[in-house]
Amino acid sequence: MVPWWAKGSHKGTSVVVKMENPNCSMVELEAPSEEDFLIGSTPTGSREKLRGKNAKQLTWVLLLKAHRAAGCLTSITSTFLSFGSTVRRRVASGRTDDNDIETDENKAVKTGFYNCIKVFLWLSLLLFCFEVAAYFKGWHFGAPNLQLQYILSVPLGFNDLFDWLYTHWVLIRVGYLAPPLQFLANVCIVLFLIQSMDRLILCLGCFWIRLKKIKPIPKHEAVADLESGEDSFFPMVLIQIPMCNEKEVYQQSIAAVCSLDWPKSRILIQVLDDSDDPMTQLLIKEEVHKWQQEGAHIVYRHRVLRDGYKAGNLKSAMSCSYVKDYEFVAIFDADFQPSPDFLKRTVPHFKDTEDLGLVQTRWSFVNKDENLLTRLQNINLSFHFEVEQQVNGVFINFFGFNGTAGVWRIKALEESGGWLERTTVEDMDIAVRAHLRGWKFIFLNDVECRCELPESYEAYRKQQHRWHSGPMQLFRLCLPDIIRAKISVWKKFSMIFLFFLLRKLILPFYSFTLFCIILPMTMFVPEAELPAWVVCYIPAIMSFLNILPAPKSFPFIVPYLLFENTMSVTKFNAMVSGLFQLGSSYEWVVTKKFGRSSENDLVSLVEKGPKHQRVGSEPNLDKIQADLKQEQKARKTKHNRIYTKELALAFLLLTASARSLLSVQGIHFYFLLFQGVSFLLVGLDLIGEQVI
Repeated sequence: MVPWWAKGSHKGTSVVVKMENPNCSMVELEAPSEEDFLIGSTPTGSREKLRGKNAKQLTWVLLLKAHRAAGCLTSITSTFLSFGSTVRRRVASGRTDDNDIETDENKAVKTGFYNCIKVFLWLSLLLFCFEVAAYFKGWHFGAPNLQLQYILSVPLGFNDLFDWLYTHWVLIRVGYLAPPLQFLANVCIVLFLIQSMDRLILCLGCFWIRLKKIKPIPKHEAVADLESGEDSFFPMVLIQIPMCNEKEVYQQSIAAVCSLDWPKSRILIQVLDDSDDPMTQLLIKEEVHKWQQEGAHIVYRHRVLRDGYKAGNLKSAMSCSYVKDYEFVAIFDADFQPSPDFLKRTVPHFKDTEDLGLVQTRWSFVNKDENLLTRLQNINLSFHFEVEQQVNGVFINFFGFNGTAGVWRIKALEESGGWLERTTVEDMDIAVRAHLRGWKFIFLNDVECRCELPESYEAYRKQQHRWHSGPMQLFRLCLPDIIRAKISVWKKFSMIFLFFLLRKLILPFYSFTLFCIILPMTMFVPEAELPAWVVCYIPAIMSFLNILPAPKSFPFIVPYLLFENTMSVTKFNAMVSGLFQLGSSYEWVVTKKFGRSSENDLVSLVEKGPKHQRVGSEPNLDKIQADLKQEQKARKTKHNRIYTKELALAFLLLTASARSLLSVQGIHFYFLLFQGVSFLLVGLDLIGEQVI
């Protein structure tokens, strides 16, 4: 008897599976039919027929999976071959980061740091060979505690001399090397825990802000005045766009600023061009002239002598006689594109708040998904803005000015001494001096300004060097002023310990020392130990906290952890250079940009009217030819490099990971292995933009 749920003439649904290999034909697989559910009631012959049919289908499915596995294997093999070919070409080209060293002083500083790393590398290789020989001669090590189990395998000859040498080496380790190494490790662990606690408190503060929905809100009267269009609350605003040889992005920034929704009679745009390339100067000047013809209140300024870099450029612009007619100044770097309502969302916060000196907005990135490097930068900067800047702005009304996408009260700038060229972080300098004079800051996390991230490791490395050497220069210069300032003891402690020492000095110090020097050394001096929670668990938790503001980046949490440790060598070098005023601390290199636009930009171009549809100047033959020539010239001079310090540290960490296998230290082995591979990829410039 056939059950009610099996009634009917069900013949099965055909499923067609197409093989990717053109030599294979298509096969039709049938879904379960009515007979498949009635095997128990079918004759023996039909049952065998069904089994043969199912076996044939299963064979084709297995063949299909094998075909896919073979394709995957082929793809992996092709990737490795391409990787090997890229590495071979890069090594054969012989271009290293030493080619960027311009002065003898910088060369001496960078070469000295590199030589120190090479000494550790050669010493580790020598000790590794010594330890391997000892292991095969019977000296075995247990983990986690060191247990020497001497097994005499060769009773005479060289074995006795080797045993004597190795025994004395162990005694030297135990008596002279392990104690200072363990002490230094404990100091770094304490610093690591303090910095981790600071990061945890910042995250709790951010959680509290979200829970209570705390955010700066302008006075209702200011918003009402803007909506009603009353001229009484459209203060005079000066817009400054400092730039230098940035022909890829000048059109976008000028167009975005000229499209700001603000009365034309109450705004003035200064294009501050420090370019030393005549063609770039002409292109920018032409762009400004065309916007002037469209009615924009915009002027072009060019300095013959580029003294003081960006700070000198801004200082020169503020010395113009007409600046006294303006109350506020908004600053945008050449790659920043503010939205039309930027001023309407920032300037109202100043009304009836006379002690407010700065309104800083958040950055958003049009190329954050361009490559792995930009994704990792997005994680870092998302945490910086949403957690660090927002928490400091809400609870202590102070944070470092980001140099762009912010609005200053001109009175605050003047009372704080104006722009100074004494460091490479003029933005942080003016923020510290303004805070010491009682000015308050607010951060708007919900107001974003689009910009670009550096896509090549070379550009990112130079940017990070400037960002980490400048604060140490500033700390040496501002420390006496902070101590003498008439502010509360808590604010002095917060500025000296939290703002400068903990986040600008201690963080790069322990990151490099603990994970790139001490950890590999403990593999060769196993009497000094680093607990597993220091190597793995706490860093993993901190990486998890860092990635919370960018939840879509969770798949990159492991590369992020490894890359941050990899960047510690650049940040440590920059910190030391700035702290001791070495030559490389005064390097200023404009971060290379590509002039990319987001999808929203393209949509807005379609929606805008004819007047604002153009985001740049009309194309002409001369301009196109000039752009093509410059592009060809850039391609010839553009190339990937080999970074010697990162490569040396890669081999040091990989050697230490191999040594950890002799002591059966599992988690240390995996950390050192992956960290060494990370240094290797960065050292070969395989992260970020690829040219050759």
